[in-house]
Amino acid sequence: MRTIGLIGGMSWESSAEYYRLLNELTREHRGGLHSAKCVLYSVDFAEIERLQVEGRWAEAARILADAARSVEAAGADLVLICTNTMHKVADEVAAAVSVPLLHLADATAQAVTAAGLATVGLLGTAFTMEQDFYRGRLAGHGLEVLVPDQDHRSLVHRVIYEELCLGVIREESRAAYQRVIDGLAARGAEGVILGCTEIELLIRPQDSPIPVFPTTRLHAAAAISAALEE
Repeated sequence: MRTIGLIGGMSWESSAEYYRLLNELTREHRGGLHSAKCVLYSVDFAEIERLQVEGRWAEAARILADAARSVEAAGADLVLICTNTMHKVADEVAAAVSVPLLHLADATAQAVTAAGLATVGLLGTAFTMEQDFYRGRLAGHGLEVLVPDQDHRSLVHRVIYEELCLGVIREESRAAYQRVIDGLAARGAEGVILGCTEIELLIRPQDSPIPVFPTTRLHAAAAISAALEE
């Protein structure tokens, strides 16, 4: 099995989900006591979040590029950025290493197209929903991407940073997200991408009237497939 390099800590709540899923999927594939071969570099999210808010993406890219070089030096054969938002600097991170970077949006788009869908809603941080680095990558796979209106984008973003990243799960926030998803479905979304790794802590398949695409699980599954390739 190849070794998976994880750039995590953004937040550690979602990184814990990555670790759990990678090991569960490895056990499903290989059985017995098998677990995933992986190395994790966990950054200080408070530092990254400050750079996000201040628009200092080049500095954030340098931090993640250094992390990628560290996991490669530790033996990683492929690299994952364990956050949707920080795929804004995916190109810089990929350029810092000689091993492949498995892009989260590509793994997600492949799952959406495999399900036969063409129009999807996208939930995530304001950066992910409003900027082109993620939506454009999805569109490159032939998908039409819908995002909530401004008020709903603000709500989704706030819940991520003020609740989910802190491990806080509120039923009222789940209900609010359900209303956002209902609105996307009414506009023609055939499915909804949970485009922030923490959203999977809140929204389950049964919480949505349309199929959900949980990016953490999809990314982890793609990583295991790559790690187990002959």
